[in-house]
Amino acid sequence: MKKEIICPVPPMGWNSWDCYGASVTEDEVLGNARYMKDHLLTYGWEYVVVDIQWYEPGADGSKYHAYANLCLDANGRPMPAVNRFPSAADGQGFKSLADRIHAMGLKFGIHMMRGVPRQAAHLGLPIANSPYTCREIATERTCHWNFDMYGVNPRHPGARDWYRSQAELWASWGVDYVKVDDLAAPHYHEEECELIRDALDATGRPIALSLSPGDSELPRARHYAQHAQAWRISNDFWDTWRQLEAQYELCAAWAPYAKDGHWPDADMLPLGHIALRSSEYEVTERRCRFTPAEQKSMMSLWCLVRSPLMLGGELRDNTPDDLALITRADVLQVSRSARDPRRVVKDGADQIWAAECEDGGAYLLLLNTAGYDRKMTFTLDETGLTGHTLKNLWTGEMSEIGSGIHSVDIEAHGACLFHLL
Repeated sequence: MKKEIICPVPPMGWNSWDCYGASVTEDEVLGNARYMKDHLLTYGWEYVVVDIQWYEPGADGSKYHAYANLCLDANGRPMPAVNRFPSAADGQGFKSLADRIHAMGLKFGIHMMRGVPRQAAHLGLPIANSPYTCREIATERTCHWNFDMYGVNPRHPGARDWYRSQAELWASWGVDYVKVDDLAAPHYHEEECELIRDALDATGRPIALSLSPGDSELPRARHYAQHAQAWRISNDFWDTWRQLEAQYELCAAWAPYAKDGHWPDADMLPLGHIALRSSEYEVTERRCRFTPAEQKSMMSLWCLVRSPLMLGGELRDNTPDDLALITRADVLQVSRSARDPRRVVKDGADQIWAAECEDGGAYLLLLNTAGYDRKMTFTLDETGLTGHTLKNLWTGEMSEIGSGIHSVDIEAHGACLFHLL
């Protein structure tokens, strides 16, 4: 029997990191979920993801507390901190929160670190349904930026039991999506990735696996695709032109690997009101620093190359312009239906990207990387595409196109995204 495709199209949703770091609370998660249900669900936005350290009672931002006392169950598995997630009391974990999110028609996701909690290893806690203990599987292959976990020895038989015990717990809560960190870079822990995928599959629940952080390695693309639904292609992405321009190059390299169910991930969309309790290079609470033109460029490219779309801002603070940007149905449709995305021209400040479309047409993306408004020219011959009519997917404007030279006015760092019919 053919295996179910867990994410046949790139996942779309909200992740708590860009606005709350490690400190998000149950009320904040539910508030953003309600906004998604009311304003975004009909456009395909459906995942609500609780990012890192939901098991740390004292988490208060994006700076980790080294060797913090974590909330664990009797088998060493992280449990939600009840002071932040009250519905987790009495061993309920995330079951109640997931049920409430599912009742809204949404899906629920969590973040997890690779490895086994140091605390569980030091206490020698038993692994559920296993003759082994957390201490026996622990190794010094630790994360260099977060000290919650020891690594595990993937060849110890208890390692399989450990990851299966975690996955069974997540499945019992109703988790739909797991972002596992310290797994893809700076070293790809290939054997642990295989154990995690095996553990998720063994639950019988279709749980998507996202690998973090980047930079992922192109030679490993096949392995990522065999075991994960998404994998980060860069380190944390924030709202500066320098980083956006760098993503263009990464997206060009990774675009050929976007296939049904397996998506290179250009990282979260830092839109709207961000960094409420998170920070990046000490830059704290703010509105997204991208210009409106840069925001459209980012959305256009992420959709064309079929990156997962994970919003990072506090959704309840969205302005009408923020909402309009992320609910443009014609643009979002590109994420679902583009095929064979690729960059076909890079010439000075001009970039031209193309993709086929399920309806027999094509998509055409023009990017102006110059820091000033200018006119871009192109011909259909250089794009490798054919058609008679261009529909501007941001404005809805229709225009006829022939075989000659065409020109388009584009703002500084801006984009034009067309459907070629």
